[in-house]
Amino acid sequence: MPNPWTGKGNPYTRKEVLERLRATLKKGQPIIAAGAGTGISAKFIERGGADLIIIYNSGRFRMAGHGSTCGLMAYGDANAVAMEIGEFEVLPIVEEIPVICGVHATDPRRRMWHWLLQIKDMGFSGVNNFPTHCIVDGLFRQILEETGMSVKKEFELVALARKMDLFSIVYVATPEEAKAMAEAGADVIIAHVGTTVGGSIGVKGAVVTMDEAVKRVQRIISGARPVRKDVIFLSHGGPIATPEDAAYINKHTDCVGFVGASSLERLGVEESLTNLTRRFKRIPVQKTALKTIQWR
Repeated sequence: MPNPWTGKGNPYTRKEVLERLRATLKKGQPIIAAGAGTGISAKFIERGGADLIIIYNSGRFRMAGHGSTCGLMAYGDANAVAMEIGEFEVLPIVEEIPVICGVHATDPRRRMWHWLLQIKDMGFSGVNNFPTHCIVDGLFRQILEETGMSVKKEFELVALARKMDLFSIVYVATPEEAKAMAEAGADVIIAHVGTTVGGSIGVKGAVVTMDEAVKRVQRIISGARPVRKDVIFLSHGGPIATPEDAAYINKHTDCVGFVGASSLERLGVEESLTNLTRRFKRIPVQKTALKTIQWR
């Protein structure tokens, strides 16, 4: 449904976003959601046919040439960065597809209901739990859980978004988290299997095999499926970095699509800019032109 003020798409209600996604699946097509850290990324992701655009604070670091894990560090206000990217870069340029805002749910300085009202008022059509503490493990994860920064805050975010008629598409890393997100009312659950491989700043050693990714993804799906049958499952991260990788996951699990940030935005830029620059470096230079230059 077009925005009555602009004639463009955003914002959409939760029901309208779900209707769009279900229509895509009924056509036999996968659901593709893509992270956008800049307006030009969003513009051409939409032109490529993505179903959703997600704004992460990590997109700013990623498109500045740094690792996506910067988004989990204390290098800025994650919520403010995502809002700024959306307000000034992505929402003004996107024509029609829904735009989702990444929310750092454990930020103790924000009243989350108040922040979600601002997100909705800005024109976002839904929320995503990023930065997410579900991908933090070990002793640090235990400390977060025990000191008021638990992943439970992310479940509460989703429950609140559901009450406010905001679509939710969320990351989880375990079957238990998937179950809790389904109970909270998440519309789409993304099986997160780690930081994306490849490119100049992708991980190399800290990654699982594709076979292990398949097992993890299906275990996550199995955690949520008994709770609700209407949840849509997508995959993300780790060795799932190319269209062929995502197709393999779809073939061997109950996933129906893929969420790409580094794998779409960063790798696309790295490869195309490198190759295009190399092509420019191969253009000929006339010897007669060189003779006209007066060398000092």
